Amino acid sequence: MNHYLRIFTQRNAAVLLLLGFVSGLPLALTAGTLQAWMTVENVDLKTIGFFSLVGQAYVFKFLWSPMMDRYTPPFLGRRRGWLLVTQLALIAGIVAMGFMQPSRDLTLMAALAMLVAFCSASQDIVFDAWKTDILPAEERGSGAAITVLGYRLAMLISGGLALWLADRYLGWQMTYWLMALMMLPGIIATFIAKEPDTRISTPHSLRQAVVDPLNDFFQRNNAWLLITLIILYKLGDAFAASLTTTFLIRGVGFNAGDVGLVNKTLGLTATIAGALYGGVVMQRLSLFRALMIFGLLQAVSNFGYWLLAITDQHLWSMASAVFVENLCGGMGTSAFVALLMTLCNKSFSATQFALLSALSAVGRVYVGPAAGWLVELWGWPTFYAFTVLAALPGLLLLAFCRQTLDAMQHSGEFLPRSGYRNGYRWARRLFSTGCLLLAVWLVALALKAAGLQLVPHLLSHLFEPSIALILLGVLCGVVLDCRAMKKSSISEAALR
Repeated sequence: MNHYLRIFTQRNAAVLLLLGFVSGLPLALTAGTLQAWMTVENVDLKTIGFFSLVGQAYVFKFLWSPMMDRYTPPFLGRRRGWLLVTQLALIAGIVAMGFMQPSRDLTLMAALAMLVAFCSASQDIVFDAWKTDILPAEERGSGAAITVLGYRLAMLISGGLALWLADRYLGWQMTYWLMALMMLPGIIATFIAKEPDTRISTPHSLRQAVVDPLNDFFQRNNAWLLITLIILYKLGDAFAASLTTTFLIRGVGFNAGDVGLVNKTLGLTATIAGALYGGVVMQRLSLFRALMIFGLLQAVSNFGYWLLAITDQHLWSMASAVFVENLCGGMGTSAFVALLMTLCNKSFSATQFALLSALSAVGRVYVGPAAGWLVELWGWPTFYAFTVLAALPGLLLLAFCRQTLDAMQHSGEFLPRSGYRNGYRWARRLFSTGCLLLAVWLVALALKAAGLQLVPHLLSHLFEPSIALILLGVLCGVVLDCRAMKKSSISEAALR
């Protein structure tokens, strides 16, 4: 066992922990902690709700990620240089927020919150690219686990601890300055970190930085199956987590204090433990086996909530269900992040990781409305039984992708796609058109929120067609991948 734990004592482990910490630290400072400060300052609820939009930077960070693949700062190299730039900007932004008062400097506070969220998302882009470039295949699971540990600890500090310090001892302004000071270990880690191999080819123009990552990915064997796998792998987990707090309070009848204590402390501890244990176990497993085993555990762990829904209310049963579900979810996260790193080409890992992580968030972001509707339709027991079934399509796709994943892990190279060139071209066109329409819809939505609805009825006529085109493009690509796989199997059988 000591052999497998040795990874956590190496230099990369310390750097990953510190960089994971400063990656998670700014998140609450522009979200929950800032909302609490604004509430104490008696800012109206409508304005507080509007401030939640600053978090969109984390969703759409792929839009500027090509800049960080294309351009290299004049110091420390392509990855560490951008890390230092974003960290210094974050420190400056958080310090400046400490000089503000929400009740008096609302516009400036909004601008600074947007700047901090933008720089934090940019730091995430570069950090994800750095760990993708620097970690060998056998250390990716461990690297993901250590990152989760640092990230979650930082969220505790900038969330719960910051609120306690601001209320009891330091006040809001001093608390924000203390949080800025806690970013300094990240700068130390940036200087300690090793710059990835500089001999890897990089984009020579901004157009290449935007177009080449997409061309590189979609020219791979089973690219569409892999995209669908990324979206569906944690779908069951996303459904189960979307209404957990509401279920425990309203569905089972626990009081809010007990739910907060168990969900936030025991759940967080279990997630960290699961991620760390998953990282250790992955050193003995192939990527496919880790994804399959942890995916099955993720699915089965949702039965704990189903048991809660049909049995009597006991605090120990809630604690058990929350612990097991978060433990298995943490293990699945380690394997899933390792999958994202494996799928990235090191020439433009910033862009590809940002795009793939955005796709992975689709299920987590959009299952909420569907989950509420399903609970109203079926009730809690049937809903949580359904969350187990919702995990199965992802596992089925994983089985289809086994050969591709094993080849990627062993050779480090991506198998090129062959055949059905015109069909794949139309799949990409449908997908790209849908994404373009969705982008126009998002712009129109932002304009409407700002009171500038330039094109009447645009919102009601764009969303459904854009989603339909995206789904149709993905479906066409998946069908072509399955046909190509079948054709390849027949050819191999004939050669034997």
